[in-house]
Amino acid sequence: MRLTPEILLAAYAAGIFPMGESADNPELFWVDPRRRGILPLDTFHVPSRLRRVVRQGSFEIRCDSAFEEVIRGCAEATEKRPNTWINDEIVRLYAGLFARGAAHSVEAWRAGILVGGLYGVAIGAAFFGESMFSRAGDASKVALVHLAARLRLGGYRLLDTQFLTPHLAQFGGIEITRAHYHRLLGEALSGRASFPAALPDVVRGDPLAALQSSKTTS
Repeated sequence: MRLTPEILLAAYAAGIFPMGESADNPELFWVDPRRRGILPLDTFHVPSRLRRVVRQGSFEIRCDSAFEEVIRGCAEATEKRPNTWINDEIVRLYAGLFARGAAHSVEAWRAGILVGGLYGVAIGAAFFGESMFSRAGDASKVALVHLAARLRLGGYRLLDTQFLTPHLAQFGGIEITRAHYHRLLGEALSGRASFPAALPDVVRGDPLAALQSSKTTS
């Protein structure tokens, strides 16, 4: 049976997600990590150098304006990542989720050119980060900061990163057990949140202000 966006949403709600063997292999397999990576939104950390980059406004940040381009950017082979798990079936499924309003992209643009971004799935008050890419220094990092600000403002409780990497650890990412993750997931799925495509004027120029709020959303 061919996977559908509806099946994909049910899988995320059950704590599993698909991956491809490679960009050239159309087959997918389900993943349910024994140790799960998350980014707690109430302790999201922005390194001091990146704070300066964010406040300089080097990138124009947009949301949901080039969703499929972001996925295909994440699928590109690079020197650091010669192989990718994002195949055409992944692109088809997540484009279907986007059409249903269940997936979002945060994009970094410069001079009208997409130079980085990320995408993920939203259900209830849970956001499942999928992948990110950069064609310019710090582009994906700035997009991640803007994502976290939007999730805080939108009332999200969980930012799932699937796995913990050194890159994510610098933002406060942690690794938890599968059982702990399922408890957090259940709480987040029972909540309500909305993904703000644009930041309020008070924090648009400085998304760090949203992350410094005393409100706790994770």
